[in-house]
Amino acid sequence: MTLTRRTLLAAATLAMAAAPVFAQDAYPNKAVRIIVPFTAGGIVDAIARTIGEKLATKYGQPVIVENKVGAGGAIGTDFVAKSPADGYTLLLVSPGHAVAPSLQKGVTWNPVRDFKSVAGIGVVPNVIVVHPSVAAQTMAEFVELAKKSPTPLTYATAGIGTSNHLSGELLAQEAGIKLTHVPYKGQPDALNDLLGGRVNMMPLTAALAMQHVKAGKLRALAVTTAKRASAAPELPTVAEAAKLPNYEVGTWFGLVAPAKTPDPVMRKLSADVADILAMPDVKAKLEGMGMELAPQKGPDFDAFVNREFVKWSKVIKQAGIEPQ
Repeated sequence: MTLTRRTLLAAATLAMAAAPVFAQDAYPNKAVRIIVPFTAGGIVDAIARTIGEKLATKYGQPVIVENKVGAGGAIGTDFVAKSPADGYTLLLVSPGHAVAPSLQKGVTWNPVRDFKSVAGIGVVPNVIVVHPSVAAQTMAEFVELAKKSPTPLTYATAGIGTSNHLSGELLAQEAGIKLTHVPYKGQPDALNDLLGGRVNMMPLTAALAMQHVKAGKLRALAVTTAKRASAAPELPTVAEAAKLPNYEVGTWFGLVAPAKTPDPVMRKLSADVADILAMPDVKAKLEGMGMELAPQKGPDFDAFVNREFVKWSKVIKQAGIEPQ
């Protein structure tokens, strides 16, 4: 082999080896979008903006939060699934990401097949609360009351497929009790009827639930997550209070990208988001939203989403809930 050919071959080999590094170093060289599949002002939107602001500072590029709403989050999710897999279009996800394909007709994306995780962020616990007129002081007493009641006890939710709906449905299945689901168009309407005693129970986000518990307007029985909530450490989990070891529900959040996004870009994003979640001001802000921070690396969050997808598919099928 001539010197020139050896030189060219060596240069080509070096270029190929360095290509992923160059690709990673070059990212991002333009604006990044974080799609929020819900309206502005909610917790998903607030999380996306908190992370987006820090990424923009870190990258010296705009990070734009875009709200693409409709169909319970399915429209914004579909948009990201079909976007170029280049790291410039990301999606802030919550439980509906793993549930929508089982609940909605016409959903073509799959949370496991079509997305790759940047990071898991954390979870907001729900608290099982009842109106004071309900004759149950504990979670175990509520289960017994439901078993003995001649008519099913009622529970309010912010709508079909929400975390409070899933919390109630899983409770009914795990405890072997009958509960009547009363869906509303949003959490405020559901809460108003619970406060008025028109429904018996609601799995309500911890921060909001404890405000009404401290005011004596509601009674808290247990938290729905696997661990006790920092917002109400005195409350047992449903699993321990009602001896239901398989019971676990929470409103979780994570950041994902289209499945074919290059690995070097995913590694950079994952490392940068992990750094951001460790910042004291970010931790304080997210905890102020009632979140239990539980950062996860991309592959770990992928596995978590897969478990949630399988779990809720079974729950929904067993409940006889038809896709709408």
